[in-house]
Amino acid sequence: MSDTAKLNSKYAWREFACQGLPKRSAHERAADFLEIYGLYDEATAREQASRCIQCPNPSCVNGCPLCNPIPQWLLLTAEGRFLEAAAVLGSVTNMAEICARVCPSDHLCEGACLLEGISSPVAIQGIEQFLTEYAFAHNAIDASTAPPNGLKVAAVGSGPGGLACAEELARRGFSVTVFDSELVPGGLLVNGTPAFKLDKSLVQRRLDNLRKRGVKFQLGVKLWEELTLEQLTSDFDAVYLGWDARRARQLDIPGANLRGVVPAVAFLLQKNTPIPLAVPPIDVSGKRVVVLGGGDTAMDCLRAAIRYGAARATCVYRRDQTDMPCGRHEYENAVEEGAHFIFQAAPVEVLGNQNGVVAAIRVVRTEMAPQQCNQRRAFNLLSGSEYEVKADVVIPALGFEPMPCPQSEGFQGLKLNSWGGIVVDANQMTSRPKVFAGGDIVGGPGLILHAVRDARRAALAITSFLKPKENAA
Repeated sequence: MSDTAKLNSKYAWREFACQGLPKRSAHERAADFLEIYGLYDEATAREQASRCIQCPNPSCVNGCPLCNPIPQWLLLTAEGRFLEAAAVLGSVTNMAEICARVCPSDHLCEGACLLEGISSPVAIQGIEQFLTEYAFAHNAIDASTAPPNGLKVAAVGSGPGGLACAEELARRGFSVTVFDSELVPGGLLVNGTPAFKLDKSLVQRRLDNLRKRGVKFQLGVKLWEELTLEQLTSDFDAVYLGWDARRARQLDIPGANLRGVVPAVAFLLQKNTPIPLAVPPIDVSGKRVVVLGGGDTAMDCLRAAIRYGAARATCVYRRDQTDMPCGRHEYENAVEEGAHFIFQAAPVEVLGNQNGVVAAIRVVRTEMAPQQCNQRRAFNLLSGSEYEVKADVVIPALGFEPMPCPQSEGFQGLKLNSWGGIVVDANQMTSRPKVFAGGDIVGGPGLILHAVRDARRAALAITSFLKPKENAA
């Protein structure tokens, strides 16, 4: 059968093996902070897209928080209509080139693919990266806007949510200003994602695109001190609250305050931010680093420690490998680059030397409980099974918890939930007129796609809310 016939075959998923994006060797990439993946060439992109069986009720769409019409642009890609495919993709998501690099696709669209279990799922994430870069290379990323409508909107937070809301509103002719307390826009895309996962030039390229649309940025603002919510609602026709509102879960065991116990985000920030930090660098060269946790942040810390020259980077996780919340590719990349893993071990104490510096961590073995429906498996601690793991540096990467809404004046009129998050309706509108919200400050720490979804919904609602005012202008 010819390759052309295979591309048009309903059984292309059998004719073409699933092929991941080209990847630099582990030895090479562990020596730098450059992005590790390349892109498909055109022929490979078509082959991989043709593996989609175009099922009538695509579960991949339901698996995406944005309900992305994945089969539609996969079909266009398989036919070689790359710019049309990229246009469809860009019409339903924002910053697709960024989301495609940090989205846990194996837990979302690819994990929901009907081919999962029969064969390998369609390489949706890799094809999405190919399409967005193809569109940029052919100057097909539209930066046009509707004629100015004379209305002003403020977006608080320059992370994925604030940027997505700003982009959607700028397209519709609104004058948008993004406010952030940081000096560099991008939120967690810049300050929480290592460069080997997301090259910061991609974020800068998207920011440049927003500025072409007329979006303005006010950075380094002391939110709720220099700039209050009262002032924003007075100066703007609508306000979108979408800042990163999360804090790291603390390690709550004896010895957690010893020197050498380092917060995960502070550790990652060393190579992430272009702004010099007001804290001394965390040197792990030649040291034994133990990372606690099994999520993406834990994998980031392991891989960063290897690049910083750690003598050994070890992950301690209380469940087994199958229960790790990190993306499968993140775990595989960490293993390839030299990370070590100790599963079914829970930390009980950080041990120090006579100088109060970390020397080891004591852990206890765990036993996994039986699976209960679709719930995450519990585990039991095995009495008498404690042992020590030598360590010079311990990095807790235990996930995040939500940060409550500020208590400053102006927020007191907002309805809040039990943990202090902002309550919104189906249109992301708060209990206060003109004020909309989404992302972490509403739903707690979530995925980038959740922030983008809320922001797109809010932009549409703001447009409808201000329509009478626009018509009267």
